[in-house]
Amino acid sequence: MNSTNKPVDVFFSIGSNINPEKNIQFASDQLKKTFIHLEYSSIYKTAAVGFKGDYFLNLVVKTVTAISPEIIIKKLRKIEADTGREVGTGQFSSRTLDIDMILYGDLVDELIRVPRDDINLYAFVIEPLAEIYPKGIHPISGSQYSTLWEQFDKKLQQTERISLQLT
Repeated sequence: MNSTNKPVDVFFSIGSNINPEKNIQFASDQLKKTFIHLEYSSIYKTAAVGFKGDYFLNLVVKTVTAISPEIIIKKLRKIEADTGREVGTGQFSSRTLDIDMILYGDLVDELIRVPRDDINLYAFVIEPLAEIYPKGIHPISGSQYSTLWEQFDKKLQQTERISLQLT
């Protein structure tokens, strides 16, 4: 996948609705152990989508790395598991932590699911992505993320930027 070991921009979507402040801070702390520089969007509070549950806190994180996507995904699954995340509880359920690699440079790969469809489907992904990477270009549609957010039907999903800061 990244056989040249050339650094690429990588973006993660992070969300939690079980002890969200604690679990998102844990995820940040763990990511700092692997990635030298992390850039964070604001944190957004959103209602659960697809089920009734507590509100979620969500953000997008950017890094630059030459680590292969497969290794990154394994690291992300370990971080989730370390918070007690139970795999197989369904796509639409409460969770301690959900970390997805939503972009890996301009790679398009259905097997590892990049770019993630979530970018076009969920306000809690596209809004923070557009915030920290507005002029970035979606590798399939060719649209800028700021444009995708402008065109997103905001009536479907409400987001609220909150003042929580990660340390």
